[in-house]
Formats: sequence, C-alpha cells, structure tokens
Amino acid sequence: MPALWIRNARVIDPATRRHAVGDLFARDGVMVPRLSPADRKRARKIDATGLVACPGLVDIHVHFREPGQTHKETIGTGTRAAAAGGFTTVVCMPNTVPPADNAGTIQFIKDAVERDAVIKVYPTGGITMGLKGQVMAPIGSLKRAGIVAITDDGDCVQSNEMMRRALEYAKMFDLPLMDHCQDHSMTHDAVMNEGVMSVRLGLRGWPHAAEDLIVSRNIILAGLTGAHVHLQHISSRHSVGLIRRAKARGVRITAEGTPHHFALTEAALVGYDTNFKMNPPLRTEADRRAIIAGLRDGTLDCIATDHAPHTANEKDREFDFAPNGIIGLETALAVSLGVLVRQAKFKLPQVIDLLTRRPAELLHLPGGTLAPGAAADICLFDPTESWRYDAAAGMSKSANSPWHGQTLRGRVKMTIVDGRTVFAHGKIA
Repeated sequence: MPALWIRNARVIDPATRRHAVGDLFARDGVMVPRLSPADRKRARKIDATGLVACPGLVDIHVHFREPGQTHKETIGTGTRAAAAGGFTTVVCMPNTVPPADNAGTIQFIKDAVERDAVIKVYPTGGITMGLKGQVMAPIGSLKRAGIVAITDDGDCVQSNEMMRRALEYAKMFDLPLMDHCQDHSMTHDAVMNEGVMSVRLGLRGWPHAAEDLIVSRNIILAGLTGAHVHLQHISSRHSVGLIRRAKARGVRITAEGTPHHFALTEAALVGYDTNFKMNPPLRTEADRRAIIAGLRDGTLDCIATDHAPHTANEKDREFDFAPNGIIGLETALAVSLGVLVRQAKFKLPQVIDLLTRRPAELLHLPGGTLAPGAAADICLFDPTESWRYDAAAGMSKSANSPWHGQTLRGRVKMTIVDGRTVFAHGKIA
C-alpha cells in the first residue's frame, strides 16, 4: 500500500490539540510525522483544501442486528452506513437474536466483522443471560472472547442486588458496565414523554423519573463498588444534574448524549410519525437544553447515536405498537454541527472531541487521534456543504430516520481506515 499524503486540510485532532491548516501523512496504515522524499513521490495524494480532517469518528452505541435480525441490518450494511457518516470505529450492543451473552455468539460476531465490515467493530456482552436481568452472564469468558464492555442495552437490570454483583465482576475484569436507565415499573405501555403533550396526543406517558431513579441507583452502586458505570442515551435534565453532582464527588460515572435528544423534543410527535418514537423518548425543550449544557461542561462525556434500525413494515404501525428506535450514523455529524456548533456556539474542536477522543478513551479503544503511531483512521468532511438526506437511499438496510427528506449542513467526503479509503464521493470504495 502506498504512503498517504493529505494536503491543505484544516486538521483538528483534540487528542494532540492540533488545530491548523496543514498536511497529514500515513505509511503502512499508521500515522507518521513526515514522509521521506521517496515516499512523497510515490504517495497517494489527496487535496483536502476547504475540508476538515479529523480522527475517524467513534460511536460506542450501535445496534447492527446480526445475528438474528439481518432483515433490519447486518454487520456489512451497518458498517457501510457508519463509514458514510465518517465513523471508523463502533461498538455494537448485545441485543441480537440470540443475545451476545456467551463466547460463541461473540465469536460469531467477530467472524462476521472480519468477513463483512469495512470499519472497526468491537462487541459488547450481556450483563445477564438472555438480557433478562435474572442470571449473571459469564463475564470472565466474555472478556476472554474479546468484549470491551458489558450491557443489557435495550433492557435495564431491575434488581439492585444483581447490578451490584455485576459491577463487582466488571471491576474485577476491568470492564466498563453500560446501562440503559429505565425503571420498567413506571413505563409499562408508555410510548412518549409524560406531560402536557402526551395528554394532548392521547398517548401513554413515560415520566423522566423512570430514568432518574436508575441513574441515582447506578451512581450509588458505582460509589459502593468503585466500578465504572457508563449511562447510555441520557434524556432527562434531572439525570444530567445527578451525574454532574456525582462527578464532583469523584464517582466513576460517565454518560452519553445522542443527536436526537439534543436536536429534537416531544413536539416532533404531533404528527404521530413513528420515526420520532424512541427509548428513552424525546422530552421537553428544558431537557434538550440540559443535555447540550451537559455536553458543554463535560457532565456528558461523548456523543453516541444509538443507531437502531427497523424495517418500514415494523415502523408503519399504530404509534403504540411500533418499535422504538431510529438510525443515525449517516446524519450524526451534520446534526451535531447544526445544533452544537451553529446554534449552541460550541467550538468545532469540542464537538470533534465528543465524537472521537472521548468515546475512544471511555472504553479504552485504539483510535480517536491522529498522533504519530496511531492507526490512520481519518474523516474528511466539508463543514459548510448543504445536502438533502434521503434515508431510503442511504447505506443502512433500514430507513427509520427523523431527518429523512431534510436539508442538513456538513457532509462527510471521505472515510479512511488504516490508510485505506473505504468511503469517498458518496460511495463505498
């Protein structure tokens, strides 16, 4: 493979605090500070004038549905969607069919990644068998099989005692525990945020307290055990406050915000469009602003998509019966730029940090930097280009996106993994 020379890019690498127009070099799939004259002569040259070059984006919360639900998404289609969105590393959740609660299923996923993936994919394993919250999964053998965290995402462990023991094992094996915070007893048949809007629409309400209670429980147990708990897709302003105070006390707690929770509110449900139905639900403007504030001050550590594909037939049902979840890999960067940079006035390097270095560090993943010696995983994007998003024409196998048909600003032009171009000019290379 020839050396790589990216010229005239606006290079943003939060890990090395680099932010300047300049060149990037890679040889044998690894970033290098410079190329020899001979390598420069033979190098593959990319003119990135007017583009931002940053580390390949990292998403620690995706659902690729393989094994068992490949009519919705596969490792192949999911990683193509990720590449189109500028992501070079993702972490997939264990709520497959069968669930990833044993070493055999983890190996199946790793084999599929080796065969079909165009980017890097790391698996997680279940906290409990079948993700049912009753019997602990074999965490030690899952760690040996190659997982990077444990989670029952899609479900939440309801037993405090089970969660305590799981955290003790997670600490023993140096694994983060990622939790989907939901008290099931408060959300039976609930489909949207509880409040004036749910009453107006005649839909069963989902109180923010259902999230806040589990966030509080996890903070207490993280303090008790000393384990690292990562809280997924935070949606409640009260939870943001709880996390902020826990961090001030030194509790090992981290958390993520999603583009849909900081871009949208419950008002989007007025048309009963099931592409706005998700778990946790879209909440109020006050909640949305609190998530943005949490991302600004570090209370929320990173941005994650919770990419959750469903077929059109599954989503095309009465609101009460449609499944929760949306896709988000191909739109995450543009939505983040639109809301956080242009509306909330974040600095661009801060948003890049939330999408690269910080999620990689949370789960101890390689990547998230352009430092010499790091893998040559690079995202090139135009922060000003406007484009119309057609979910049906995207790389994902599903099209359940709330941004379908909308004009977005900020477009990925090229995604490079280990020095090889995997996405360019709207196509998988």
